[in-house]
This record gives sequence, C-alpha cells and structure tokens, in this order.
Amino acid sequence: MPPRIHLRPRALRVRISRPRSPIHHGYASLATATTPAPPIEQTYRSAPPILRYPPTQPPSHKPPETRKSQLHRQYQSLLRSSPLLLLFQHNNVKAIELMSIRRELASALEKVDTERAKNGQEPFAEEIKLQVIQTGIFASALRVIEFFNPQDTTLDHAQHPTDPRTPTSAQIPNTSNDAADERFTHGLSRRAHEAASNRKLKSELEPLLSGPLAVVAFPSVSPQHLKTVLSILSPSPDFPAPKRRTNPDYHEPAVQSGLQKMILLGARVEGKVFDLEGTRWIGGIEGGIDGLRAQLVAMLQGVGASLAGALEGASKSLYFTMEGRRMDMEEKEKPAEEKKE
Repeated sequence: MPPRIHLRPRALRVRISRPRSPIHHGYASLATATTPAPPIEQTYRSAPPILRYPPTQPPSHKPPETRKSQLHRQYQSLLRSSPLLLLFQHNNVKAIELMSIRRELASALEKVDTERAKNGQEPFAEEIKLQVIQTGIFASALRVIEFFNPQDTTLDHAQHPTDPRTPTSAQIPNTSNDAADERFTHGLSRRAHEAASNRKLKSELEPLLSGPLAVVAFPSVSPQHLKTVLSILSPSPDFPAPKRRTNPDYHEPAVQSGLQKMILLGARVEGKVFDLEGTRWIGGIEGGIDGLRAQLVAMLQGVGASLAGALEGASKSLYFTMEGRRMDMEEKEKPAEEKKE
C-alpha cells in the first residue's frame, strides 16, 4: 500500500496597509469625540409617543383579529353599501339546498343583466348574493350604523375646526395607543360600542332580528332585480315562479325543499323598513327606476298643468267680473245723459 501524502493548501498572504502613526513624525495627537447638547425643549417637554398601530387599523374596543370583530366590520360595510336589503328567516336549510338556491338565483339574475345590457344599463347581478348572517352580531352592527354619529365625538376643534372625522392616524397628531381615546371614530371604537349598547334606542328592524337569518344585499335599488329575486326566493301570484318547461332545474327537490324553509320577513330600503306589502310594491314598479321616474315626471307635469289652469281660471274670472261691472256702470250713466239732453 503506497504511503499517503498530505498536501497543505498554500496560505494566502494578505497585506494589510496600516496608517502610519503621527508619532513617527515626531508628535502625538489624541482623537476626541464631542456629543452635541440636546435642544432646550427636550429638557422640559417629553417626546410624543410612537404609534404602535398602522394608519388603516387604529386600536379597537375588542381584539380586531377575532372572528366576531371581523364579522362586525363586514356587516357594517354591508349595511352602508347596500341601499336595498331583503331579510329572510331560514330553518334548518342544508348546505346542498342553499347551494342549489344560490345557483338558481345567480342564473335568473344573469338573464336580467342581459336585458339591461341591451338597453345600455349597467349590470350588477354578480354583486347580489344570498348570505347567512349571525343574528346577534348583525343586530349590533345595525345599531352602530343607525345610532353612532362620528360628528358627536369630542375633538380638539382648534386643530380640526371643520372636519372632526379622522380616518387615518396621520390626520390625528395627538392620538395614543389606547383604544379608549375619544379621537377614534371607526366602527369598532369604544364610542361606537357605547352607542350600540344604549338599549333605550330602538331600531325599526330590531323586531325582525331573531332566529336564524339570511340577507340578500343589492348594490342599488333596482325593481327589476328585486322582482326576479322575489320570484325565485318568495314566489307569489304577483311574482310567479319559473315554469318547469322554461327552467326545469328550479323544480329540483333540493331547490324546492330549501325554499319551503325560507320565509321573507321584510326589507330595508334607504334606511327605511318595509313589510311584505311594501317590498312587493317596490318589486312591482313597471319599468324599474326609469318607469318610476317617468311616473314622477308625468305627475309633476299634471300638477303644473292643473296649477296653470287654476291660475288662468282665476285671472279669467277676475277679468269677466271687472268687464261686467264696467258695462253695468256704463248702462247706468246713459239714462242720466239722455235726461239732460
């Protein structure tokens, strides 16, 4: 067996150039560093606290990462962005039944959008959805929307005289990291929670908020879409359901069994509560919003014509009265002139 030869790697020679000391030149120097004195303001005034929250998420009354807080925020956004909201009560609706109902609802709304696109109108059927809600959290979010006004919060009007609302922390120069700060006016703040906890204030929709609920949110008040939703989810003689010949999928057992477990309670339109009759009246407007505008214009024109006729009739009657009085006076003056002659 041949002997093993161990080879060492050649060491790298690195030459480090060092600055020559000033001692070599015959003198020595000492390097000293001086720290500037702090401003006089820091000696009697503390620095402002550093904000420990992002500008778009100020401190909340309850932990914002929990599911309840997220649902509360989602329901507030839903109520603010939905001028038309249908409220249904569902009793033990299965997942397959709910999925079938949503499928038929989306299919029917797509047909309405197709007709609107032909007339040059904006389609928004994809934004109309049926969703199951948590009743207690939805009721709390509704109370925040109706009874909490950010304008009522106590703010420093010397700094914000015109706009007391401060949506971002960049516009709140003196805020703290405490959730109880009165400058926070978002939907999950302490003041919003206090407004929602006031049981003396009653909402019109509160009697309907009991039991398992589901809502259908509309991004705009459209009687055409409302009529289609009522014909699918709550058919009646005024809003008949699709026939089996035209839509056989609607008459499947999963769809029909799920619809039997859903009850229409009412609607919230532009902040006002409507019962079943009022909801069906809105859905029965011919021509949708355009038809309602045409009816309003015709009514205003009729009122204008009747007002003009009334004013014209009054002026004509006054003219005839004055003319008759003038002729009467002329007849009375004629006999007197004849006697003098």
